[in-house]
Amino acid sequence: MTSDTANSPTQITEQIRRILDAGSLAVLVTVLESETLGVGAKILVGSGDYATGDLGDAGLKTAVIEEAHTFMLTRVDAKSVRVSEFAPDLKSFANSLLMFERIESEPRLVVAGAGHVGASLARLAALVGYDVALIDDRAEFVARELFPGKSEQAIELIVASSWSDSLREAIGKGHRVSVAIVTRGHKQDEDCLRAAIEARPAYIGMIGSKRRTNIVLDKLREEGFDAEELKKVRAPIGLDIGAVSPEEVALAILAEIVAERRGGNGESLSRWRR
Repeated sequence: MTSDTANSPTQITEQIRRILDAGSLAVLVTVLESETLGVGAKILVGSGDYATGDLGDAGLKTAVIEEAHTFMLTRVDAKSVRVSEFAPDLKSFANSLLMFERIESEPRLVVAGAGHVGASLARLAALVGYDVALIDDRAEFVARELFPGKSEQAIELIVASSWSDSLREAIGKGHRVSVAIVTRGHKQDEDCLRAAIEARPAYIGMIGSKRRTNIVLDKLREEGFDAEELKKVRAPIGLDIGAVSPEEVALAILAEIVAERRGGNGESLSRWRR
C-alpha cells in the first residue's frame, strides 16, 4: 500500500477535492482524544491502495487503515471509536478516541419526467440535500421560473432532445446516483430504462401500475437485457404509504430512495416506542 507520510492539512484537503471530483469514496480519520497521539492528527484512507497523512505510529496506521476499509462497507456517515475496540493489541493507544468520517460526493437524484410527480420529487429531494437533475423533452416543463424557491434554484433543469443521451449524461459514473423514471408514457419509460440500466446507477425506480411497469420490463427482457439487472429495478417505484397527491407520491418515492441509500427497511418506527 502506498502512503504519503506528511500530515499536511493542505495535502489532505487537496486529496479530498480529487476524491469528490472523481466521485470516489474515502474515509477521513481524526484523533479526537489521546494521551499518546497528537490530537487533531488525520489520515485519509482511500478505497484503493493509498493513505494520505500520518498518526505517528506505523502499527496504529495499519490498524486504522483496515478499520477504515471496514467502515466503508457500512452506510454510516461518521462514528467515534476507541482504538481498543478495533485494535486491542495496541495497548499504548487503547483509550485514544478516533473519528471515522465518510468522504464522498453528495447523493444525486436524476428525475426523468417533469410532470406533477417529477417536479414535486425534484423539489423535495433538493430540499433534503440531494444534488438534483430534472429532465423532460418539453421545455416548458423545465422552465427556470417554475422553480423559484431557494433550494429549487440548485436543481439542474435539462431539456432532452434525446431521453437516452440526456439521462446517461446526467447519471455520469453512477456512484451515489438514484434514477426515478416518472415520464408520461411507455416509449419514454423504455428509452429511459434502457439508458439507466446501461449507466448502472445505485438505484433505479419506475412509476406506474404493476401492469404498465411489467410491460416495459418484459419488453427490455425480450431485447436481451440482463434479467438480474431488471430485477433490481424498483417498479412500481416508492414505498406504500397510501399516497394520493403528486406531493405524497413524491414523498413515497424519496422515502424509498433514502431507505435504499441508508440501509433502512421501510418498517414503521412505532415498534421502537416504549
